[in-house]
Parts: sequence; structure tokens; C-alpha cells
Amino acid sequence: MQNLKEFWKLGKPEFDTQFFDINKEGELLLKEGNYQYNLHELTQKYETSLEMVFPFIIENRVENLIKTFDFYIKKYKYKGKFYFHYPMKVNQNREFILPLISEGANLETSSANELWIVKRLWEQHKFNSRIKVICNGPKTHDYLALIKELREQGLDIVPIIENQHELEYLRNYKGEVGIRVDLNVRTKSHWDHSIDRFGFTPEEILGLGKLRNLKILHYHVGTQIPHANDIMNSLKEGVSIYKKLKKINPQLDTINIGGGFAVNRDKKKMYSVQGIVQRIVSYLSKHTGNGDGIGSPHIICEWGSHIMAPSQITIFKVIGQKDIKKGAAARKWYVIDGSFMNDLIDTWSIKQKWHVVPINNLNSKKLERVWLCGSSCDSDDKYTGGSYVRLPKIEEGETQYVAFFDTGAYQDALGSQHCLLSSPANIVCQDGDINIAREHETPEEIGKKFGW
Repeated sequence: MQNLKEFWKLGKPEFDTQFFDINKEGELLLKEGNYQYNLHELTQKYETSLEMVFPFIIENRVENLIKTFDFYIKKYKYKGKFYFHYPMKVNQNREFILPLISEGANLETSSANELWIVKRLWEQHKFNSRIKVICNGPKTHDYLALIKELREQGLDIVPIIENQHELEYLRNYKGEVGIRVDLNVRTKSHWDHSIDRFGFTPEEILGLGKLRNLKILHYHVGTQIPHANDIMNSLKEGVSIYKKLKKINPQLDTINIGGGFAVNRDKKKMYSVQGIVQRIVSYLSKHTGNGDGIGSPHIICEWGSHIMAPSQITIFKVIGQKDIKKGAAARKWYVIDGSFMNDLIDTWSIKQKWHVVPINNLNSKKLERVWLCGSSCDSDDKYTGGSYVRLPKIEEGETQYVAFFDTGAYQDALGSQHCLLSSPANIVCQDGDINIAREHETPEEIGKKFGW
């Protein structure tokens, strides 16, 4: 059984699969403490296409991130504090957001509609009064008005100034503000730096003079950053600007390093949370707080995908197969009962690779080299992973289910309904209980979305 786990890369903390196991029947299990879920049985009961959400994984990852920063802050005797702000654009679903708030996460919004969710929770007294909210993204009139309204209601809310228009509007804002800098640093990531339109250049920021109630310097240099050195190079540039800005604005006391921590979706060797956090805190302890009046800035990070992605898997059933006869690396097409373009849109949009594991027949000794394709009529509705995927050979009369790991970030919010296909149903697995967050959509329900 251990060899099977090694083969499918399960039970590995470095791959974010430490909670997954295989039973003697070759079925995929997930363990929550001493409880375990048989994912094959759940798939048969709730039918595919299906998303399974595990809130305890969210809680575990938030707790681990905060504890790791706090450990190295204490080790290096660093004077600043750490705050994790979850960027709501990663996943706005209730079953994702509430667990992370319960573990001490703060929030970051990027639109008026996301801030409306915060308003609803705040007015329902769902938040501890220590919650902090950062507002990024271009600020419409409604967005700015809602920021002001919540500030007047006592919420600790900080708008991050992105451009000259926002700067003018917020000049008389009575709360704390931040400002975003577009660093002169380029990283290898899913980010088109050639058309970066967010924030001020370093020269522009330093030329603004003193800004009322400026508390946060914020930057963001990419998403899914594969190399730790790119994160550190950005930090070095950010700290350099922070020091200069602090001399002009003595009340400045926080640096927000943004998001970008990569999700290990293809389960290869990459940097760890412990390793990069140690480097971040070590660098800050050496280059700030040295009696030069700069002090040790508080640290904010927004590693949303890192927290959310591993908390959900998406499961499909193979509904057909077709031989590939033109000498391709793969030998067969496996057709799934969902759509990559709709349900895992990053497959199509940014050629995202995923960790693909069968739900049943994990102990099969007969594996096929396959490509996977969706059940829409579009030739782009496919997943090849750049090569092929090894999955059990499907014997006559047998049903095969396939899981895609790390789908908790972005896929739902970006999803569509190409060919009017239904979205996956969604179940939440927590404390041994199963709750249905979204049922399978009927043709009538989908038709109504398009006016029928």
C-alpha cells in the first residue's frame, strides 16, 4: 500500500497531500483527525461532476502559516507583527471564507461586491472586533463610498491607493490608508508585466510628499511564483522603497508583500512555507530596526491560493474512451462528464497542470497513457498536462472516477457554462458530516440564466 501512495504522490506534506490515503480496495480516502471519508463512496452517492470541500484543511493551513511567521519572528527577535489577509477574489464561497476567519485570518477585497459580503458579516456581528480589512483594486464610486461607510461603523478598514484619482478622493479620509507601488522587479509568474497598470512607480510615490495617515506600503509582483529568489528580490526592492518612504511619512509601519506563493499542483520539488518565511523574516530583521529610525515594519501577506487550493478536489466520471492512432504519447482519449473550459478554466486559460488521481482502482496493475477531454463540443476542452496522464485501464462494465487536486482557488469564480453544461455539484465535508452547498443544476435552472 505504501508503494501505491508513493506512486500516486499521496500522504506527502511537501505535496499538500498528507491527508489522503488508499484503502485495501484501492479507493481514495481522506483523513480528518481519526475520522476518514471514503471518497469513492461519496462520489457514487452524490454523483459527478462533483466538488468536495474540506474546511479543516483551510483551518490547518491558516494556523500553520500564522504559527510559522510567529515562530521566526520570535526566533530572530523581530519587533514587527505578522498579519495574514485573505484575498477574497481567490474564492468567495461562504464555506471557504468562514473557516479561515475562525483561525485568525483578516480579509482583502478587490471590488465593491466583495466588500458588500464583508459589510453583511460585519453588520451580523460575525467578526471579532480585531478583524482588519484591506481594500485593493480599482475603486469605483460605490466601492469608495462603502469603504467610508464601514469605517464610520467602526470596522478597521484600510483602502490601498492605486492611482491619482483615488489619492485625491481619499485625501480627507479619516482612517488609515496604504499605497501600492509597482516595483521595478520582474518575476517568472502568471503576470503580464509589460502591461502592468496597478500602483505608482517608486519615483511617483516618493514625489507625492507626506500623505495623511499612511500606514501600509503594498506591492504585488505575480501569481504562482515558481522560484523563491523572485519573492526575495521583490522584498529587497520593497524594503528599499519602504525605508525612503518612511523618512517622509514617519507613521508608515507596515509592508504588504502581496500574494504569489506557488501552489504545488504538479507535485514536484519546490520551496516550502518554512523556508521562504524564514528568509523573509531573517532579511527584515537584518535590514530594518537598526536604530536608524526606520523601525521593524509589520508584515502582511496575501497568499490566498496557498491556503485555498488544497482544500478542494474536483471529480469527474469517465463516460467514454477513444483510441489515438496517430502515434501520440497518449494511447487513448478519456472523455469526462464535465468541462475543463467551464469547471477548471485555468486548464484552458493559462495551461495549468493539475495532480490527477483516480478515485477508485488505485491498485490497478493495468494503466493507460491517456489524454482527457471534456464533454463540450469545443476542441480546446481538453487536458493533456503537456504529456499524458496514467490512469487505470477501464474494463468492460466498470466505472472509473478521476480527481483533480488543488481546485479550491479561482475555478468557481471564473467558471462559465459553455454549451450550457451544468456546473459541478458541491459538497462540504467537515467533522464527519456532509452538507450540500450546491446541487446539480437542471436544464431549466441553466436556461433561466440565459433568459429561457
